Amino acid sequence: METDKIQTIEEVSDYLKIPKQTLYLWARNGSIPAIKVGKHWRFKKSSIDKWIEHKEEYARQKNKWKIKL
Repeated sequence: METDKIQTIEEVSDYLKIPKQTLYLWARNGSIPAIKVGKHWRFKKSSIDKWIEHKEEYARQKNKWKIKL
């Protein structure tokens, strides 16, 4: 299944359009789902997609309670 593809830091950086250094920081502090294989970080695409959906849902819920002036 394509969504279970294991991706490198470079591939996730391209996919999310963010710098690799940001991904390294997020992976080290557990902000993004990642595993370390030896000295290399790896990401399961399906986990990244679920993480994005969770972030979107959080943003929707957060914005739902803002007062419109």
